[in-house]
Amino acid sequence: MTYSTVVAVAVMVLLAAAGCATQPPVQSSVTADVPKDDRSVLAGEWEYEDGATVMLRLDNQGNGTYPFKDGRFETSRLVDHTWVGTWSQKENDREGGFSVKLSEDYSEGQGTWWYIRIGADRRPSQKGGTFRLSKKAILTKRGDDRLPTP
Repeated sequence: MTYSTVVAVAVMVLLAAAGCATQPPVQSSVTADVPKDDRSVLAGEWEYEDGATVMLRLDNQGNGTYPFKDGRFETSRLVDHTWVGTWSQKENDREGGFSVKLSEDYSEGQGTWWYIRIGADRRPSQKGGTFRLSKKAILTKRGDDRLPTP
């Protein structure tokens, strides 16, 4: 190998190692009652209460939308009844993170949210807040499983 090839390989190895050093460690613990990576318990409609009530609609991965400021929720992980992710609001150009401690049956939770970015400001000084979530019950109809039977 030539000297320049050795130098190029050494630089690539150093850059790769530096990139790996900045990556957060991967969480490997899994709850006993929810299989690893099973976020389906988050699917459905949730009432988000933070002063006012907003409806969240989430898919089987815990990702979805809400009507306030064209909002979006994205789930990063669900481990030991702790739900973590990000939110964004297109209309007011804001985004942030959230963490929720869910109840044993995954039907409600208490959470905190914070800002990651407000417009071009990537280090906003504005504080976040707390919120409460509760999953809306699914009603089923007699004969076709859409409404509850009396």
